[in-house]
Amino acid sequence: MSPDAVPIEAPVAERGRPSRLVIVATHGLDDPERATIPLVMGNAALAMDAKVTLVLQSMGVTIATRGTVEHISAVGFDPVAKLLASFFEFGGHVLVCIPCLESRKISVDELVPGALPVKAGRVVQEILDADSVVNY
Repeated sequence: MSPDAVPIEAPVAERGRPSRLVIVATHGLDDPERATIPLVMGNAALAMDAKVTLVLQSMGVTIATRGTVEHISAVGFDPVAKLLASFFEFGGHVLVCIPCLESRKISVDELVPGALPVKAGRVVQEILDADSVVNY
């Protein structure tokens, strides 16, 4: 049996309530593969009816920066810009670290539509409210 054929647990909606997942992405233009995987996983979780929040920190902020996200692509995967568009379309939320933007001289005006600039308190609240947190 191939790994893809392994049965998975019942969809989260069948377990009584949607799961809340926070995915923290700390890579972007610096490491395209590690920028891509969080979006692949986030889209998969959204397809399983989970509520997903993607938190972008460090170089991960480039995932939500217009003019940069279009240049992030890893071999064997859809481009990050396409994955991000799907993530928003499926109902995912994107929080972007304000101090991380500032340290890279990226203005909040440069963020893609739908990305929300936040500080630590909001991120901590999302993590406390989540059922699971994954970091890339």
